[in-house]
Amino acid sequence: MTTGSGFVLRLTGYAFPCKISFLSLRMALLLDNQFVQLPNTNEVDTKHFLDSVSHLPPFFDCLGSKVFAPIKSDISGNITKIKAVYDSDPAQFETLQKILEVERRKYGSEWPKAGATLALMWLKRGLRFVQIMLQSLADGDRDERNPNLIRINITKAYDGALKRYHGWIVQKVFKAALLAAPYRSDFLKALSKGQEVTEEECLAKVRQFLVNFTATVDAIYDMYTTMDAELDYTV
Repeated sequence: MTTGSGFVLRLTGYAFPCKISFLSLRMALLLDNQFVQLPNTNEVDTKHFLDSVSHLPPFFDCLGSKVFAPIKSDISGNITKIKAVYDSDPAQFETLQKILEVERRKYGSEWPKAGATLALMWLKRGLRFVQIMLQSLADGDRDERNPNLIRINITKAYDGALKRYHGWIVQKVFKAALLAAPYRSDFLKALSKGQEVTEEECLAKVRQFLVNFTATVDAIYDMYTTMDAELDYTV
């Protein structure tokens, strides 16, 4: 099965343990590389955005199932596509807004289902998934019956960011993947470079990261709404 960006979704994934010793440093890079504060215009600087978002893919390695691998692949591929457009003319594509404006003229009736515009459309959904999940953790959302699991946080993120764009088969696959969700303590430890820190210390860093990250994701969504560039097809 293929996702909207052309990557294959394999239905034969098995649960695997989160290898904190290998992944924790890479995941912690996400929190260590803060997104920049947006200017009053809410325009998103393309270079700064790409520098920060490049640390996002390892986040999905510790969600406990290979079923999340396609999301990671989509995000990596879409980052590559946007970077290729930016590198072709950094001055012209200084902001994400300018990329959409130029491509709207370039692709005509094919836009927005083309170029970096389409890549960013799917990327922003992956970013929203991460934002909702981290916010849910920071807000203290827990399953009272299984307080040390993060299934409720992953479910909230999936329902809020991705579910509406997936057909029923893909939705069932992700529902099954929740059974392999990691322990909350292991996940937070991975975000803390494997160090023994208190949960509140880790969540304080998550909240700090979310300030500019959430503002950036919101700005991208607003941009797509304002420019009528959003597409609602399912995969």
